[in-house]
Amino acid sequence: MAPLQSSHSSTAVGLGLRSTLLPSLQRSLETQNPPCSILEIAPENWCGMGGIKKRYLDEFSAHFTWYCHGLSLSLGGTAPLDFNFLESLKKFFDHYQVACYSEHLSFSGDEQGLLYDLLPLPFNSDTVTRVAKRIQTVQDYLQRRIAIENISYYMQLDNELTEAEFVNAVLIEADCDLLLDVNNVYVNCVNHNEDAQQFIKAMPSERIVYLHVAGHQKQWLTDFDLHNDDANASIIIDTHHYPVPDPVWDLLQYTYARHGVKPTILECDNGIPAWKDLCLELQQIQDVMERVEVD
Repeated sequence: MAPLQSSHSSTAVGLGLRSTLLPSLQRSLETQNPPCSILEIAPENWCGMGGIKKRYLDEFSAHFTWYCHGLSLSLGGTAPLDFNFLESLKKFFDHYQVACYSEHLSFSGDEQGLLYDLLPLPFNSDTVTRVAKRIQTVQDYLQRRIAIENISYYMQLDNELTEAEFVNAVLIEADCDLLLDVNNVYVNCVNHNEDAQQFIKAMPSERIVYLHVAGHQKQWLTDFDLHNDDANASIIIDTHHYPVPDPVWDLLQYTYARHGVKPTILECDNGIPAWKDLCLELQQIQDVMERVEVD
């Protein structure tokens, strides 16, 4: 399969849709001033939904492009793929003309069920082969390309590859696309003392179909009762809780300069800001797009 060519403009700005945002987004349509053109949803939370949520979906479909970002497919897991779930996704994507479907390069469940977390995979050739086969199966069943997302992780496994090498190997062997999460790159590189720009540079431009940005939270290690003697020791956690910080905006600008401007979606999950503040962050994405100079 050739890399997905999005039908949406490369300068499109999007928002991760949460239920609490539905009334504000509807009001923005009434005033003909929506702050974005893409809405991204977790399909697990919307498939088969009726009532008011379905009415919102139907109404918004006339005004926005839908992207879907999955949470539970567990591409890196060992449990058999759930083909009943894949069938429901296929019908949902067809009905709402979903432009892009992405999932996390992680595992989120086993034979006993969902783990309700996105856990990292060992970066080695065996994992590449196993995950690539699962991605190919999903793509064949859905009859569409999917994008995998680089995740944030907080411990280093016994890896034979770097994260960048691992991501690239999966992309090539599975012949799939990439959702590049700029905030996750920043979080991982700060926590593991690596170079965020080098990671961005190593990603293949031709496979990047869109980007994520989000805020994060600093957490002192003493809060976890890890018996760490360094009172200043901390990590940052991908909470999507706070506004996008300056270093992530800078890394986004570097990403555009390196790979070209791509559709970019703002994620907010915890502590969703006031609507006017959310709109300002969406406008800031547009501002970064407009001032970038592509290498």
